[in-house]
Amino acid sequence: MLSEDLRNELAAIAPQRGCCRLAEVSALFHSAGSIHLRGRGLVGLHLDLVSSAVARRAFSLLRELGIASEIRTYRRRAFDRSARYQLHVSGGERRLATLVEAGVLDSRHAPLTRPPRRVVGRGCCRGAYVRGALLGGGSLSGPRSPHLELRTSSLEGARFLQSIAAVDEVKLGVLDRERHALAYAKGIEAIGALLLTAGAADTVLVLEERAVIASYLGKEVWPAASQALIAKAHELGAPDAVIEQLERLPQSAVFDNVQGVWQALQGGTEAHRF
Repeated sequence: MLSEDLRNELAAIAPQRGCCRLAEVSALFHSAGSIHLRGRGLVGLHLDLVSSAVARRAFSLLRELGIASEIRTYRRRAFDRSARYQLHVSGGERRLATLVEAGVLDSRHAPLTRPPRRVVGRGCCRGAYVRGALLGGGSLSGPRSPHLELRTSSLEGARFLQSIAAVDEVKLGVLDRERHALAYAKGIEAIGALLLTAGAADTVLVLEERAVIASYLGKEVWPAASQALIAKAHELGAPDAVIEQLERLPQSAVFDNVQGVWQALQGGTEAHRF
């Protein structure tokens, strides 16, 4: 799935600068974090993450910043009972000071709804913050009517993401939910620009290729066998590159949507780049 591919690509990126590590950790906590005040000045922090790749990236980032953490797994009680990953961070003056520097906590160790602007003062830090937000609370759907969402714990956090994107002339919308907020983008141009800011060039390319194939298959063709898809693509004037891709599909297979077509193509030899 696109969201999983995106997370895997971003989780493989290791920030080289300390300021970028702080920005990425800040975004992770503002999108997937919770803070527990235990009394007597004690503070506990959790990150609740969707994949092992993201959990390992967060663990490494925290360790590089001198913050020890513990990874735990659990099963969701609802939906598909999929595995989730929690990183537990206990308080300590040095650890808390680093999280204050990252804009996760204020000077009194209370949670911030958004980090100070200094955390994203450089272009590289803005990209790292967007990457952390995508790792912690991002979801991507497409190729038809592509939609990108970044979940945040507060409306102020979503507006902060909106302001970061605006620096690079990327327009994000904002929605306020009861328990969280969303910053979102629609359309390949806006989504692609934001993903490139975070370093997800491969996902942008995949999304564009899927959109090209989807545009020559229509909405009413499904479910369809490969020959029917090829015929539809010819009917809609698809270029040779699209026809060549569709001709690689198993002739006996029936596909319910473009996602199934793309999975079949990726399961074969290396995909042709348009």
